[in-house]
Amino acid sequence: MRSALVLSLLLFSGAALAAPPAPSAASEGQLFAQLKKAERAEDAHPIEQKLIALFRASGSPSVDLLMMRASAALAVSDQKTAKKLLEAVTAIAPNYAEGWHARAGMERAAGDDTAALVSLQKVVLLNPRHFNALNELGDMLQEYGDKAGALKLYRRALEVDPQLEGADHKIRELTQSVEGRDI
Repeated sequence: MRSALVLSLLLFSGAALAAPPAPSAASEGQLFAQLKKAERAEDAHPIEQKLIALFRASGSPSVDLLMMRASAALAVSDQKTAKKLLEAVTAIAPNYAEGWHARAGMERAAGDDTAALVSLQKVVLLNPRHFNALNELGDMLQEYGDKAGALKLYRRALEVDPQLEGADHKIRELTQSVEGRDI
């Protein structure tokens, strides 16, 4: 029954699951420059969304199809299928950071924090400006008690995206804890 539901979802609503068209690769630098200039979160949000769409663009129809199917499997709570699909994505496109990012989210949701940490580290290695992955990795390090590592990642995330939601607060909180107070 679940397989039939996933199959029908893929066949009849593939267009609804497809990512919005990504901006051209040439505009990545421009988008990051605009993001740094954004003065309010409301101004930064549409730019962040364009960058996320750019991150999702794999350049491979096969990878895009596997990612779409993994998303559909997760939508119907079919973790087993999603895991196989995302493992296939990272096997055939090991340099596609968003495949690792999706895999990290699935691993984290399944309670496999060790695998999620490894996958998030891979994302950051492949795309050092992936502000969401930097933030998520910082959250995980903070949860496991590595406050100094988390602070470093939050600062990197905020450097990339000065309006990143919650990053300022996390940095203030951890700075006091890690570096102490000024006298």
